[in-house]
Amino acid sequence: MRIFTIGYEGATQAELIDRLRTAGVTLLADVRAVPLSRRPGFSKNILAAGLREAGIDYVGLKALGTPPEGRTAARRHDMTTLRRVYDGQLALPEAMAQAAMLADMARERPTALLCFEREPGCCHRSLLVEAVFPDAEVVDLFA
Repeated sequence: MRIFTIGYEGATQAELIDRLRTAGVTLLADVRAVPLSRRPGFSKNILAAGLREAGIDYVGLKALGTPPEGRTAARRHDMTTLRRVYDGQLALPEAMAQAAMLADMARERPTALLCFEREPGCCHRSLLVEAVFPDAEVVDLFA
């Protein structure tokens, strides 16, 4: 199995969509706790519309996002705190249910996990991949 990840930091919506299409991604799983953005084109409804026009489906999985303390840790590149906070998040019933849904969807079609951070090593999406897709081939796309 292969799972893609992508961060939109520094990208335009068109660049992100181009990367996804080039990679053959047909489903974008938005794993932000707060799917809003000051960057044009990346708030959930606008992003979903742009993806739909490009033939890519969108699903929002807010329970797989990072709580505020984890986002602060990620900005500081404090992966120890981020891991602790995010492990707690993934133990919540809603997160467990969404993780199971994500795994099912990703088995059926090429799926990318979306968050803000460009570098996956500084983002909870790398922790999500470890937890949900431990044996998957991971392809990090850079928009």
